[in-house]
Amino acid sequence: MAVAKITEIQSSSPKSFEDAIQAGIARAEKTLRNLSGAWIKSQKVVIVKGQITEYRVLLKVTFVLQD
Repeated sequence: MAVAKITEIQSSSPKSFEDAIQAGIARAEKTLRNLSGAWIKSQKVVIVKGQITEYRVLLKVTFVLQD
């Protein structure tokens, strides 16, 4: 039987939501083992002078705990 844990991480990108998601997953992979899925809890943009300057995502990342 496997036991999983879910943790929240926030990541950002000046390019796109997709890039922010990729950056978050890549960073989580460096610290967490056995990643098995992720859910995008929220998306947000930062606007400066009418222009989007940053895309932010809040991810719920699932990983399986080791014995």
